[in-house]
Amino acid sequence: MIRPFVPFRQFVLKVHSRCDLACDHCYVYEHADQSWRGRPGVMSDEIITWSALRIAEHVKEHALDRVHIVLHGGEPLLAGRDRLGRIAGDLRTQVGPLCELDLRIHTNGVLLDDGFLDVFAEHDVKVGISLDGDRAANDRHRRYRDGRSSYDRVIRAIELLRGRPELYAGLLCTIDVANDPIAVYRGLADLDPPRIDFLLPHATWDDPPARPTPTAYADWLIAIFETWFAEGGRTPVRMFESIIRTSRGESSLTESLGLQPSDLVVIETDGAYEQADSLKTTYDGAPATGLHVLRDDLDAVARHTGILARQQGLDGLCDTCRACPVVDSCGGGLYAHRFRTGSGFVNPSVYSDDLLALITHVRRRTEMPVHTVPYETIDALAGGFGGAVDVARLAEAQRSLRRALLAAVHARGETGAAWELLTRLDAEHREAVESVLAHPYVRVWAVECLREPGHTGHLANIAAAAAIRAGIEASIDVQILDGSIHLPTLGVLEAGAGRTARLDIAGGRFTLPGREPGVWHPLRRLTAGDFSVALEDTDPFRDCHAHAATARLSEEDAAAWQVAFERAWAMVEADHPDYAPGLREGLTTLMPLAPGEAGDRSSTARQAFGAIAAALPADPATLALLMIHEFQHVKLGAVLDAVSLFDESDSRLFYAPWRDDPRPLEGLLQGTYAHIAVTHYWQVRRRVAPARGDVQFAHWREQTAEAIESLAESGSMTPLGELFVAGMRRSVAPWLTEPVSGEASAAAALLAREHHAKWIAG
Repeated sequence: MIRPFVPFRQFVLKVHSRCDLACDHCYVYEHADQSWRGRPGVMSDEIITWSALRIAEHVKEHALDRVHIVLHGGEPLLAGRDRLGRIAGDLRTQVGPLCELDLRIHTNGVLLDDGFLDVFAEHDVKVGISLDGDRAANDRHRRYRDGRSSYDRVIRAIELLRGRPELYAGLLCTIDVANDPIAVYRGLADLDPPRIDFLLPHATWDDPPARPTPTAYADWLIAIFETWFAEGGRTPVRMFESIIRTSRGESSLTESLGLQPSDLVVIETDGAYEQADSLKTTYDGAPATGLHVLRDDLDAVARHTGILARQQGLDGLCDTCRACPVVDSCGGGLYAHRFRTGSGFVNPSVYSDDLLALITHVRRRTEMPVHTVPYETIDALAGGFGGAVDVARLAEAQRSLRRALLAAVHARGETGAAWELLTRLDAEHREAVESVLAHPYVRVWAVECLREPGHTGHLANIAAAAAIRAGIEASIDVQILDGSIHLPTLGVLEAGAGRTARLDIAGGRFTLPGREPGVWHPLRRLTAGDFSVALEDTDPFRDCHAHAATARLSEEDAAAWQVAFERAWAMVEADHPDYAPGLREGLTTLMPLAPGEAGDRSSTARQAFGAIAAALPADPATLALLMIHEFQHVKLGAVLDAVSLFDESDSRLFYAPWRDDPRPLEGLLQGTYAHIAVTHYWQVRRRVAPARGDVQFAHWREQTAEAIESLAESGSMTPLGELFVAGMRRSVAPWLTEPVSGEASAAAALLAREHHAKWIAG
């Protein structure tokens, strides 16, 4: 009986069997199988034509919608531009009309030039390049036969590809644990590849890999993963993505991981069909099928016992692998890596300990509640802006963080009925719970509880507010503070003496059985069109903004805030539209501060995402500036909650042109980021108020640019922090060339000198 098989969707054409490098880790020339010695150097026209016909025949027979074809070697560029053009042309002609054709070439890059790229552009051939990292790592193995380095020529080739990104497929790196993993990753990621492939060096149980520690390869990859993960996966890494995907029940992106059947076949330069190249590392003749493109169709190859053996999934693994907790991601590892003389391929991978450690680590890091954000959001925010989607991602990370903090408060004990009610509501009325937990001062309360657990009872008030919003029936003892019951997002009820009170809830309303309730003070809202924020003057945990909060506002004062907010928001939308989407998405609360003696007063609190505190300024233009300025701090605080931008052990103090006191590194970063918005505000404002606007713009652009360079030169920014600072610089640099009057420049310079002199004087 003919056994069922999986049709091929991946085809490797060995268009040239020789190479111009002498890499000592090459599986073609340096391992057990030496069949290359008896094969022609280049694929003939006849073999090219028949290969295209066989693939087209297979596509039609199995109604395949997409196939991948890789032109490979040896070194495929040795085939020359004309031959590669004919090969690509034949494949496009024969296969292209039948399905989506992903056509690629994989090269060491040393011969790549614009002439080759023109050929590849004509036939839509993506180019992948082998590079083992930075110069030191690459030169360890990837050299010419006379020992010369290939690094400079490969980098030149990659730079050509960076100039033609539509052809750039990615970089492939063979791991050597003797190399510095972070230097290797940086050496690759800094070249902006669309994807990085890390490959374990081919090895078997007969010829095991160099292993300085039991899980040396896992440890090496974990170091890179932590950097990659902290940066939000900025550069796709196929191995890490495959582990994450398979852990979620999705397919792997690489043959070396996952349980899906292999669907790859190789056609050698002489037309012989072979199994995966990695088998060349096991024993001489291991990849051979005995079948040939001139005699046999691809269905015959698919029925070969060696091919079928790699399509059995879990059933094809040894007992040890089938019992492994990460087998769905590992898949037993690469088939060739299981080989041992005497038992063949029915063994765990020679890298099984590494795969277990790596996959377990990646799963633990990606399955726990994550407070991170993707790199593209970090990059968008770095310039000082960021749209609604970016701020929504920050809010999502904050939501995760608040939930973790609440769980930590619960773990401290004494939350009883409040936790039970909240978890029931979370299961049945999550939207109501989220509305309350999103209130900025819930996190402030949670952090305070973890420092000094004196207000744990406020969790009942949080649960009660959620229950009222959900409209359910419930009864719970809530906390009384300073004679009042505070219900986050709803308001405050005067309740008289005592520490707790029973609150009965039904239909969105509540009563205090056995008590005569006092005055209810609802939380007010400020509105401007369809945009609305809370005017928070009731929450007991709101006084966290370094300046004193006001008491409950009078109706007259609240009305003044409404007028100012409506006018300020109209200015933001009309004059500063780059900031409006982010503010609309993330600004939820304005908290009134007591007026200051010296000018306007505003601030934010790191723990209160979404809130801005301010004393009511004299005019709406100033309120618009305060909102834009302070929301910069809100955004950056959320970024810093998710990723590390600087070395927190750096205790130095720095000059900040907007402060009279020296600032720690985080303070300098926060102030610099906020003053990107201040500078941008005055860039716009000077059109309607040129006398003051020109001076302010000239002053703040110079001071902000200098502060950016102080950050860059501090030596304490993390790699992601360096990218963030570079994004800040990109926004400010064009402003430095905008013309301003000589009078404005002189006045700005005088302001800078006077401030610096005052700072030096102490």
